[in-house]
Amino acid sequence: MKIFTSNEIKTIEQLTIEAQSVSSIELMERAASAIACELISRWTPSRKFIVFAGSGNNGGDALAVARLLIEQGYKVETFLFNIGGNNLSPQCLINRDKLLELRHTDFFEFTQGEFSPPFIADDDIVIDGLFGGGLNRPLTGGFQSMVRYINENASTIVSIDIPSGLFSEWNAENDRNNIIKATLTLSIGFPRLSFFFNENARFVGEVLILDIDYDERAIAQTHSNMFLVEQANIQKALKPREPNCNKFDFGTLYLVAGSYGMMGAAVIAAKSALRTGCGTVTVHAPRCGMSVLQASVPEAMYVADKHEIIPTDITPRRSYRTIAIGPGLGTHKSTIDALEQFLNKHSEAPCVFDADALNCICERPSLLELLPVKSIITPHAGEFDRLFGKHFSDETRLRKAIEMAHFYNIIIVLKGRHSIIVRPDGRITVNISGNPGMATPGSGDALTGIIASLLAQGYKPEVSAVAGAYIHAVAGNIACSKKGSFGMLASDIVDAIPSALQKIIL
Repeated sequence: MKIFTSNEIKTIEQLTIEAQSVSSIELMERAASAIACELISRWTPSRKFIVFAGSGNNGGDALAVARLLIEQGYKVETFLFNIGGNNLSPQCLINRDKLLELRHTDFFEFTQGEFSPPFIADDDIVIDGLFGGGLNRPLTGGFQSMVRYINENASTIVSIDIPSGLFSEWNAENDRNNIIKATLTLSIGFPRLSFFFNENARFVGEVLILDIDYDERAIAQTHSNMFLVEQANIQKALKPREPNCNKFDFGTLYLVAGSYGMMGAAVIAAKSALRTGCGTVTVHAPRCGMSVLQASVPEAMYVADKHEIIPTDITPRRSYRTIAIGPGLGTHKSTIDALEQFLNKHSEAPCVFDADALNCICERPSLLELLPVKSIITPHAGEFDRLFGKHFSDETRLRKAIEMAHFYNIIIVLKGRHSIIVRPDGRITVNISGNPGMATPGSGDALTGIIASLLAQGYKPEVSAVAGAYIHAVAGNIACSKKGSFGMLASDIVDAIPSALQKIIL
């Protein structure tokens, strides 16, 4: 699914109107019907709705929803803000008049003067239709006061399309004190990029995308660089296995991982790679890790470093299709030297760099310039900030990732609640699958193994990154269904990888 900007959504709406020979008010009625149906499915007529409508098309949606709820026997109070008395959009004006035709006595239109906000009981449901996705400046004045009043007094808030006050994409210049804190956001047609930043989670609440039958050709021809990954995308990307195959058809992986006290990371990454279908996995680790690896992952081969407890010479002695470096590696100076020596010699095939490989690069930032083209790095927020400077929001982190992916010609997997994959050409893919139980030690090592395994099997780096993040999330969901989110371990995710692949492919 594409993620569009507010301007691109307006283009799709206009193209839909032309292609389907419908009016803008008919398209709005579709949206209102979808919203009303969702509200009716969740709450009975015993609950009171309080509707706040602005003067634009978002307000028109809200007024149409109020009318549909009243027609179904719900008690609704509606407040329309038409400041100045002549500022309603054509669609909002039409829906105001339709609402008035019902002789709805609990309708209040405000054009000027002071507004006395209504009493909101604990079990009342507020419908937020003040501002839509086209908003591009922070709320001030009376609307600022209204948003704060709603947030302080309403226990259940449903925002139409987007919480009022939130911008569709970038909110760095916004005032976050003046944004509706929705319990539920009913977004029309498409999600907005701002929904996927952690700092906005308290505003959007639960998000549900409502389909109102936008024209498929209009969607296809409207360009976007932002996408939501879906199962169909990954199912299409993964290749079936031929009957007459052998392990060498599925690639060779050289995994540099582990140090004294951190061999578990190497075990998790190696096992993940094998569970994802890599033909052969060879683990390079210090001598102290031999018994751990041979006992825990007997299917993997082992190459001992010359040092007993840290990796000091990680350059492979033969050719491998893919090399992954990082889990449990440590950041000893000798290990950083070994990484630099490797990067100076290995400049062609893309590699996967994670965890301590990234921390080693943080200690010697010039190594970033040596990363092979289209390599994949998988930082969490802390690792990213150590690499590229301190950031205080997911939004600014993503904007920096777009810049750095292009500058270094690499793929960046920003790990988090919603992992975001950034390509050098600026294309971003958001993975919304997964669950809180995946926030557990070793989960990132499992992701490294999955991505490296796909890369070793011949998938392109951009496909490996996106598919790897999705497989990891599906495996996490399967593990959570069995173990629950509190006691889930990274090894549970690893064990669920085959089931995840089967679920995706079938």
